[in-house]
Amino acid sequence: MEMIKGIQGHGYYDELVVPIIENTAYENELTDSFAKAIEAYPKTTAVLVRNHGVYVWGDSWISAKTQVQGDLEKGVNGAVPIPPDHVWKEEVIGAMIANVEEMINADRKITSLKQLLGHIWQTGFENNELKVVVFDDVPKALEKWHAFGKKVYIYSSSSRLTQRLIFGNTNYGDLRKYLSGFFDAMVGNKKDARRYIEISESLGVDKPSEILFVTDVLQEAVAAKAAGLEVIISIRLGNFLLPDNHGFKTVHSFSEI
Repeated sequence: MEMIKGIQGHGYYDELVVPIIENTAYENELTDSFAKAIEAYPKTTAVLVRNHGVYVWGDSWISAKTQVQGDLEKGVNGAVPIPPDHVWKEEVIGAMIANVEEMINADRKITSLKQLLGHIWQTGFENNELKVVVFDDVPKALEKWHAFGKKVYIYSSSSRLTQRLIFGNTNYGDLRKYLSGFFDAMVGNKKDARRYIEISESLGVDKPSEILFVTDVLQEAVAAKAAGLEVIISIRLGNFLLPDNHGFKTVHSFSEI
């Protein structure tokens, strides 16, 4: 029942039919049974893999192509038409890869692209090919705040899967034990004040000012402040320069918080 709320457009009391397929030794071996499940339930928005987890996408299976179709209609540079399903699978895959590469090159903040990134990273971490390097002050600060009973949440444009992978595979080990939860682009744009109001309500605080939001992006700081949150801007090497008189407190290390 709780998983239903994680599927876009559905609530706790909704009835939702979700197909279940058997797990396999390797993820790429799920292709055939995954396709059969989607063909049998064309309106489904998720497929459960027994003893593994759930794959969730947009409003319908067709919506997987909606992003590209919208890009084509808008004349987005680099968008490539997706061939119909009855053509050779290699052609469909090739077109999808071309679109993904263009989206990556343009650094587009698209939820589906972030989800794909999460799956790529997951494979890299599982094969011990990737390791996340965090600033030295981060694990110390997280441990201190956790010891003081402070709840720490992450709000990122990256998917929740990606965030869990990042903080679970750092050069300081698994830092997720210090974190209480994750918010991603499904909440909304980080430069929209309404998103911070919604986060405040979901965390159950009496007033938004009980939340301290730390960011390195000025526009996010402005939006969070407009929602009533306390805000600090983190200054790190490589950040964009801040304008004079921006009006926010700044730190160069989490040890200052």
